[in-house]
Amino acid sequence: MSNLLNFALRQGANFLKRHSLQSLRLAAVPSVVSKSPVPAPTLKRFATQAAPFDVNTTLPKDIILFKYENPRFYNMLNFFGVCQFVFWTYLSHFAFTTLKDAPVVENPDEELKWYQRINLGDNKYRNGITICSFLIGYGILFAVWMFTLRSVRFLILRKGGQSVSFVTYGPFNRNRIITVPLKCVSAEESRNMARVHLPIKVKGKTLYYVLDMRGEFRNPQLFDYTAGLKRRI
Repeated sequence: MSNLLNFALRQGANFLKRHSLQSLRLAAVPSVVSKSPVPAPTLKRFATQAAPFDVNTTLPKDIILFKYENPRFYNMLNFFGVCQFVFWTYLSHFAFTTLKDAPVVENPDEELKWYQRINLGDNKYRNGITICSFLIGYGILFAVWMFTLRSVRFLILRKGGQSVSFVTYGPFNRNRIITVPLKCVSAEESRNMARVHLPIKVKGKTLYYVLDMRGEFRNPQLFDYTAGLKRRI
């Protein structure tokens, strides 16, 4: 009887010991739901993600959004356009004053080729060559000047953030400035997607203003949320 009692006491002691160890292990496991504050790096990451959506466009002074300094290229381009205009204009004058009416005498024994039967001194040919030569020269000069006048040198967001100024190159190294409301400006593509030029549409203007991607975006975040937006104009 005493042996049975001793055996029961030992089993009860072992059970209590195992139960106590298991309780200690469970107490050592951290709780899944923690009430501790969010670590500082996490808060910093969340703040960084939310920052781009909180851009202050109400400016106390003028801010340069974009800058592209390359006056030598545009001077050479305008010089090329002027040279082409002079050359084609001289060719037009030469054709009008030099080409004489010289009818082609056909020989019945010899058949002339089609270009040998053309009388360049005839009025329709002379006037055609004169007009075409002048239009080619004028067209080249017009294209060069319009490209120059639409190439942005500085893009400035004006004080208050309600208007933007385009400072463009001009013929003979003279800048031209146009200031328009920001709501009348629409970028045709994203700054990150543009490869060579970023075209910007201005309401009331037939051609696009272009930003050369070799230029410098002085304030890229502010540009993206002002002049870099695509609007319905």
